[in-house]
Amino acid sequence: MSNQLRNKYALTSEQNIFLAKKTMSANIYYAGKFENLNTTFPQTETIVKGLSVSGVDTHDLQVILNMKNAWVYVLGNINQTFDVDILCKINGYVAYNESLEWGSDNPVNCPHSLQSNGKVGITGVAYEPTIPVREDIINNMNEIFSNPLLSDTYKGIHFMLYAMRTQIFWDGNKRTAMIGTNMWLTQRGLGLISVTDIHFEEFNVLLSKFYEANDYTIIDEFIYENCLYGIDFA
Repeated sequence: MSNQLRNKYALTSEQNIFLAKKTMSANIYYAGKFENLNTTFPQTETIVKGLSVSGVDTHDLQVILNMKNAWVYVLGNINQTFDVDILCKINGYVAYNESLEWGSDNPVNCPHSLQSNGKVGITGVAYEPTIPVREDIINNMNEIFSNPLLSDTYKGIHFMLYAMRTQIFWDGNKRTAMIGTNMWLTQRGLGLISVTDIHFEEFNVLLSKFYEANDYTIIDEFIYENCLYGIDFA
C-alpha cells in the first residue's frame, strides 16, 4: 500500500491531546527555528511554563509566547471544525504584534488579501505567490480534505504544504500552517508534525523545491517518515 493511503498512528483524540501538551515546549522550540530564534530548549521550556528568563531577546520572547497562546487556543477548541476561520484565529495568535495585519476574529478580515492589495514573497525561491482569495482557500482546503486518494495523515501534510506555499497571511505562515495541521491531526489521533534539528536543513531544501514545482511528492513522504511522531505502544 502506498504511504499516501496510510495513517502512521492510530491514537485516540485524548491520547493525542496528551501528546501535544507533553511536547508543547519542544514543538515551539523547533518551530522557532523557522524564525531563527536564538533561545535554547531549556530557555524555551521555561518561557512556555510562564517563568522569566534573563538574556532573551524581546522578539524571541514574543514569538515563543505567541506560539504558546496559539497552542492553548487549539487545545481549548479541539472539538471545533478545522476551517479557514480557525486558521485565521491561529494566525491571530501566532503573528500577534509581528505582522502588518494578523488574523482576525472577524473572518471577513482574513486572509490578508481581503485587507490590502499587498502580497508576500518567499525568500530564496523564484516562485511568487499570487494574492490569495478567501473563497479559493476554502475551496482548496475542501478539495484537500476530501481527497479519496489520501489518508487523513496525508491530507494534513498536503494542507500544511499548501498553506505554507500559498502565503495566506502577512507573517507566520509556516508556524500557522504547522499548528493548524497539528490541530487537524490531533482531532483524529494521527500524531503531530515537528521538524527537529536533524531534519531541519533537508526539510527546507525540499520545501523550496516544492514551492517552485508545486509537486507534493517532492516532500510529503519525507515529512511522513521523518517529521511525524506519536506514541509507540509496546
